[in-house]
Amino acid sequence: MVSRTARRLVADVPAIAAAHFEAESDPYHPEDNPKGYVNLGTAENRLVWDLLAPRLAQAGPPREPDCQYAPLHGTPELRAAIAALLSPRWNTAVDPADLVVVSGATAALDILATVLCDPGEAVVTPAPYYAAFETDLTGRSGARLLPAPMDEATGYALSPGVLDRVLGSARRDGVTVRALALTSPSNPIGHVYAPGVLRDVLRVAGEHDVDVIADEIYAHSVFGTAAFTSMLDPAVAGRHASRVHGVWGFAKDFGLPGLKAGVLYTRDPDVRAAARALAYFAPVSTQTQATLTRLIGDTAWVRDFLAESRRRLRRSYAATASLLARHGIPHVEASGGFSVWIDLRGRLRRHTAEGEHALWQEIFHAARVNILPGTVFGCPRPGWFRLCHATDAGTVAAGVTRLADVLGETR
Repeated sequence: MVSRTARRLVADVPAIAAAHFEAESDPYHPEDNPKGYVNLGTAENRLVWDLLAPRLAQAGPPREPDCQYAPLHGTPELRAAIAALLSPRWNTAVDPADLVVVSGATAALDILATVLCDPGEAVVTPAPYYAAFETDLTGRSGARLLPAPMDEATGYALSPGVLDRVLGSARRDGVTVRALALTSPSNPIGHVYAPGVLRDVLRVAGEHDVDVIADEIYAHSVFGTAAFTSMLDPAVAGRHASRVHGVWGFAKDFGLPGLKAGVLYTRDPDVRAAARALAYFAPVSTQTQATLTRLIGDTAWVRDFLAESRRRLRRSYAATASLLARHGIPHVEASGGFSVWIDLRGRLRRHTAEGEHALWQEIFHAARVNILPGTVFGCPRPGWFRLCHATDAGTVAAGVTRLADVLGETR
């Protein structure tokens, strides 16, 4: 007999994970497996391995200290290197002591929700939201996720006013809200938020006395004309700075999701102490930490790598947007991240969640293309899908062509 928590976790495997592993079990290759799944559902940066491979090879064999116990919240060397990397991006002097290194951004989100919330309390998030928030923020903490639906007419632009109304409504209904969580740049839409909008979000959070979880895992993957501004920037956070908790990791900006290394940043000593204690259950191997320390220790290499990654993402997005336009598939303009938020409302036979699910299954099984439906992102209206483009251009082209073919048959 297993616990209720265990049964809930088993029954609630994130759709993004299930679809990824099914698609990757039979992957498309133009010559070796032309009928395989085209995976445009997984947000991985597969454009930069040629840059990473030689750099990682220079790490050399493991040394004796790399195979011994180390502080479970991160080695001093790695935390210092991450602080040096993130300080200019966040426009604040990051103290390495305020960083907790854990096994991925998922672990960081799980820890923050567990530290901030008791079971039954709530976390508000703009919708559409990152699909795994449902598991990451509630799976073990016992917290609830309260979506704040953004307006489809604005391309789901972030609205502080909507957040204010949802927070106020929750309070009137007797719901205890402990935190506001959002991705910046946004996932799945790819919006990069203006400083004024972020200031207003932080003002709303302060007025409702809630903490803020700022998931900025795409902070270095902004390729559009809008400049990235961190929610941790003192000019944005202001008096609320001690209650803004940052999340970042190596999975996106450095294209290394398999190394499972993320970081939680907080200036609140109580949150930090609790996060360090919970890091006991989600440590990163000492050897992996040593490898990452050496990887980002060369600041000139990091600067050039991130600049080239942004150039490749810009080209990839532009090419994908052009393909979608050619096939008559609308999308919301993106400025960051790896995905495109595409509009397939006109292809639904029924304008319901069930109709969206049916179209998703047809795309996945008939076209053998993995994209993800808006329902898994908490999208308030059916018919929107996330398509990830940060992979080989030929693979994206094959996927979009297959998608257009099956959509043509649904008309």
